[in-house]
Amino acid sequence: MKKPIRTPLSQDQLADAKRLTDIYKARVKESKARGDTQPLNQAEVGERCEWKSPQSTVSQYMTGKVALNLDALVKLSKALDFEPYEVSPTLAAGIRRTAPTQPGRDSPKEAANTPFPAGDDVEAIDDKYAFIPQYDAKAAAGLGSENAHVEIRATLAFKRDWLRVKGVNPQSLIVIYAEGDSMWPTINDHDVLLIDRSKVEPTSKHVYVLTSTDKGAIVKRLIQTAIGDWIIRSDNNEGDKYPDRILSRSEFNEHHILGRVIWRGGDL
Repeated sequence: MKKPIRTPLSQDQLADAKRLTDIYKARVKESKARGDTQPLNQAEVGERCEWKSPQSTVSQYMTGKVALNLDALVKLSKALDFEPYEVSPTLAAGIRRTAPTQPGRDSPKEAANTPFPAGDDVEAIDDKYAFIPQYDAKAAAGLGSENAHVEIRATLAFKRDWLRVKGVNPQSLIVIYAEGDSMWPTINDHDVLLIDRSKVEPTSKHVYVLTSTDKGAIVKRLIQTAIGDWIIRSDNNEGDKYPDRILSRSEFNEHHILGRVIWRGGDL
């Protein structure tokens, strides 16, 4: 079977791999200094994490062949005794290491956007999931959002079977964030948006991310009129805060369609 193409790791993800390697080397050094009969090695670390291919899995995370995910980070933090933020500040945002709850302390919490369920075989995970670049850009569900500079912060994992059913190519997908409430209840403020960048020709009644020089990035529903003009519509119809914008075909061409929104995720 043809191996899936992996999304190249971002500089942040490569930095995570290096920090993990540095901590591992420090623990090996400590193990040798204690005079352990069998100094710590990658296989032992992987076994502590209960992975099916212990040495191979640890090696791929440390060498940057596979990006760390939240589940792996937490398991490794227990196996090597470090705080998750010491290796990946991005993944660790909003979590603490699992530990007995102390009196007067809140219980540990996981971030809401855990990339994917617990998995222990890197190759199996790679076969089942596509890792989609997650940008720190925002598309305004409102009046417009400027994104003068954007970076890849991490990846989100989506099941390949689900993507096949939707008929989309993982290589055409990116993840960005919504800002504002003009698309409520379809899209909420801070929702994660999965964008198919191959869908740049508008189809009436679908939701798209558009950019223009005067409005920046916006996420709106496009409606085509009987005479071929386009309506840029917000789903939030409370009051007159977000009225329709009707554009002639020539005016519409001044807007660049980044892609179609095919999935959103966020808090209820």
